[in-house]
Amino acid sequence: MSRRSAFRGPEASLDEQIESYSVERVPDDKRWPIPAISLVLLGNATAMFFFSFGAQQTFLVGWPKMLIPIGYFFIGAIVIGALTMRMTSREGLSQGLISRGLGFGSRGAAIASFIYALNFIYYFLFEGTIVSHALAYYFDIPIDSIAGIGIFALIGLVTIAFVWRGMYAMSALQTWGFPLFVGLMVWALISLGSKHDVAGPGAWEATGLSGGAALMTAMSFANGQMIFQGLMATDYGRFASRHIRYRGTGTIMFLELVPMFTIIFLGAMLGSTLIGEFGAEKAQDPGFVFVHLMGLAGVAFVVITQIRINVMNLYGGSITLASGVDAVSGYRPGRPWWMFAIWLFGVIFYATNVINHLGTFLAITGVLTNTWVLILLADYFVCRRWLGLGRSEDIEFREGEVREWNPCGLTSLAVAVGIGALGIFEVYPTYYASFIAMFVGPIIHVALTTATKGRYYTPAVTR
Repeated sequence: MSRRSAFRGPEASLDEQIESYSVERVPDDKRWPIPAISLVLLGNATAMFFFSFGAQQTFLVGWPKMLIPIGYFFIGAIVIGALTMRMTSREGLSQGLISRGLGFGSRGAAIASFIYALNFIYYFLFEGTIVSHALAYYFDIPIDSIAGIGIFALIGLVTIAFVWRGMYAMSALQTWGFPLFVGLMVWALISLGSKHDVAGPGAWEATGLSGGAALMTAMSFANGQMIFQGLMATDYGRFASRHIRYRGTGTIMFLELVPMFTIIFLGAMLGSTLIGEFGAEKAQDPGFVFVHLMGLAGVAFVVITQIRINVMNLYGGSITLASGVDAVSGYRPGRPWWMFAIWLFGVIFYATNVINHLGTFLAITGVLTNTWVLILLADYFVCRRWLGLGRSEDIEFREGEVREWNPCGLTSLAVAVGIGALGIFEVYPTYYASFIAMFVGPIIHVALTTATKGRYYTPAVTR
């Protein structure tokens, strides 16, 4: 394999590129090399969100205590990503499709798909909001004005054009987009050094009491990201070779996380440097930070970076919505059209200021997403591969070949989410909610699947 071909996907028709096997298996001859998958994932690794995340962790617990949640995030994401990617690459199925066979049923999996889609809608909204902030600071356009909403909507539509051809379009975008990101990031750091006394790790201090509650809040935020980043990588990992080993899937995760954690630490440095002059809210807002450091070039930096990450949010969201709606109704308008649904929800949520409820949203999606993913892993690795309660290869997903509703996964998810909801409603501390739910769900699922001897994997026998 030549160096150039290692960073490119296989030949594919235009229809194959556009649909990206959203409702079927990825054929063995359409798999991608590890470097090519890692190139696409660079867009996610350098998202503006992680500048905010790094500053947020610093303001919660400071240095060096922030290394605890960040270390947990790093190690956990590699483990979760390696496991889920190994599972989806062997099967060539998206998370939505594989959920049909792994404990939820052909229609029950739609619930999981819609849970997953919520994450992409939120991150599409978050990244787009950062662009609106940058334009508001530079051009004095009110964020919640008609003009602000229009700018958000317009840039979102432009982004759709960049991802119409799926993985192939994203690969081309990251080929030129990542070097441009690096160049602009260097410019921003030079500007930071010329305008401010840069805060080293010793000056990365918490802004409040950094006791046990603050640490657990930081851990809770890291926990949600750990699962989601590992999960998001599998949308692309399903294109990896069916015979890839854990070393290969772990390598893909490692190559994504190294630049991601570089951004997290840069976010901590930027936030700690600017907080004294501008306050915590602006210091952790990339839309303000880069406009302050670079002026109009900062606006361009934010816009380009937002497009590089939001192509992935649109792609991932369209894959999971295509699978979910297909499971419920059999309706297949084509994957690209679901990107417009993600865009429309994003515009509506932007106009109604859903972004102001960040903490509540992350708590809810953390409980839902974490529990679902851990149930999938428990089903595949424990119920099937260890206990032998169902087939461990060529997991069935087609309607008529699996139950419409598998009560084992659905009951486990419902009970665990119910327990997590008690935390969200502050019956117990909210920061425990995602941890408790993600452990309770898989335990119940394994118990139920074992008790029923795996009979809900296959359709009911008609007499």
